[in-house]
Amino acid sequence: MNTILGFPLHRPIARPLLMVGLMGLIFLVATSALAAEAQVEGVDWLNMAKGLFGGLALFLFGMEQMSSALSSALGNEMKVLLSRLTRNRFMGVLTGAFVTAAVQSSSVTTVIVVGFETTGMMTMSQSIGVIMGANVGTTITAQIVAFKVEEAALWMIAIGFLMLFASRQDRIRHYGSMLMGLGMIFYGMGLMGDGMYPLRNYPPFLDLMASMDNVFYGILVGAAFTALVQSSSATTAIVITMAGQGVISLEAGIALAFGANIGTCVTALLATLGKSREALRAATAHVVFNVAGVLIWLPFISVLASWVTGISPSHPELEGSARLAAEVPRQIANAHTLFNIANTFIFIGFTTQIGRIVQWLVPEKAEEEKLIIRPKFLNEALIETPALALQSARLEIARMGDIVANMFSDLRHAFLERDRNKLDQVQRQDDQVDVLEGEILRYLARVRKQGLSDEENRDVALSMKGADTFESISDVIETDLVNLYYRVDDEGIEPSETMQHLLRQLGDKLEQALGSTIQAVRELDQRAAQDVLTMKAEIDHLFDQALELQSRSLAGSEKGIETIRIEMTLLENLKRIYTYLKRIARTLLPEEVGG
Repeated sequence: MNTILGFPLHRPIARPLLMVGLMGLIFLVATSALAAEAQVEGVDWLNMAKGLFGGLALFLFGMEQMSSALSSALGNEMKVLLSRLTRNRFMGVLTGAFVTAAVQSSSVTTVIVVGFETTGMMTMSQSIGVIMGANVGTTITAQIVAFKVEEAALWMIAIGFLMLFASRQDRIRHYGSMLMGLGMIFYGMGLMGDGMYPLRNYPPFLDLMASMDNVFYGILVGAAFTALVQSSSATTAIVITMAGQGVISLEAGIALAFGANIGTCVTALLATLGKSREALRAATAHVVFNVAGVLIWLPFISVLASWVTGISPSHPELEGSARLAAEVPRQIANAHTLFNIANTFIFIGFTTQIGRIVQWLVPEKAEEEKLIIRPKFLNEALIETPALALQSARLEIARMGDIVANMFSDLRHAFLERDRNKLDQVQRQDDQVDVLEGEILRYLARVRKQGLSDEENRDVALSMKGADTFESISDVIETDLVNLYYRVDDEGIEPSETMQHLLRQLGDKLEQALGSTIQAVRELDQRAAQDVLTMKAEIDHLFDQALELQSRSLAGSEKGIETIRIEMTLLENLKRIYTYLKRIARTLLPEEVGG
């Protein structure tokens, strides 16, 4: 894992922090020669850079801390919510808003959408609804920042630290980490505000801010800065902080917020590099929605400004920059929220049409398949959200089970139809199972490196066991049963009609047990898992009948004895398959039930 001073670059926040550091260094180098002159003009540029970039770094790190803690604390609830978001586009909007508000990143929500769309659990139009909701969710940060609760920041950090390091309960530790992150967000905002305070009386900077009233210039600056730090929340927070110092007007703040909405699309597009067409389509939908929303509102910025002025608190007793500092932060936050909610209502009825536009912009690409098989559900971006990563691993394990079930079905048909060609297909499927098992185990190993709860550690272990057990069933089919078929076919052995009938019944029961096991894994269906164990009495009865039939045949010829040996080997391998299925089913049941 690549690191800079020990900080892992694979984490989503690492790249923005690195960019902040580079910006700070450039700023320091560029202004060091002007420091003496700046002191004369009343602005200490070096001290201001320390507050601005140090505060921004704390803000971004606090967002990451809060996002990670909330993802862990709400992991199971998020799984339940995400499993239901395919019902309709309106549910998708609400889900996207909730998840983004929790993880404080519309990019993470977009990545989750890509995963669900790739697996066929969500249509393109439904995914667009979630992306629309994600834009609404990002406005939560702006609303929090506008409350100006910097004075409570150090208390939040102190209390959060105490909860994190003094408690042994995972949920309390997660909430302590979240509170620390929230405190760092507020403290970082305070540092940025203090750092920029001298600029409220610095004429060149005031002239620069006045030029932001030019809508196109403001949008360009907002988009560029957001693309650089890869966080629209950070851009909006800085805009509100500047407004809190009385150095920026409402119209300029709205233009910068519009630019942030466009700039955040760059993060989503960068995340699609080397990814599937579904990922590119989701990012393209994000771009189309955000850019179209900004274009629609361009002629109405003054109207939006008058609306939010009317609904936001006013302070007529103040004048000049003091009044701007008191009123504009909340006005910008409300404009940001109103803009995104209004766009959602405008476009929610056109998700199907937007989906068609995106499919036209990003058509299917015919690619030569060079791999035996590739994972369908494993999503690298979810590794830092263990609850969702474990869900995707479980879906991939169920997919392994589907392939194993197909192997067993093809093997049965090969026996019945005396078709050796089907055995080639069984062997190819075994190779697919081997590849998927390796990918799943590598994925789970990376998940295990995250800060997991005891329950999540247990789920990782059980998932690894499930993948290994399905692979063992695959080996029994591909190695033992296929070789047994070759022997039966080469030697022309023909079991009795009664034995064939019993074997067909056993095969039917095992296919039923395989289906229930796969359903139990895919949906965490305890009833299906219990059904697998309940079949034991009936399956054991069929085995007993077959053994009794063999015992009555022992007085036969030498050929009869050889046939019995093969039949016993076949029965033993079928019994091993059922034993493996029971092992998987028990992992999905409480200990007092599964035994």
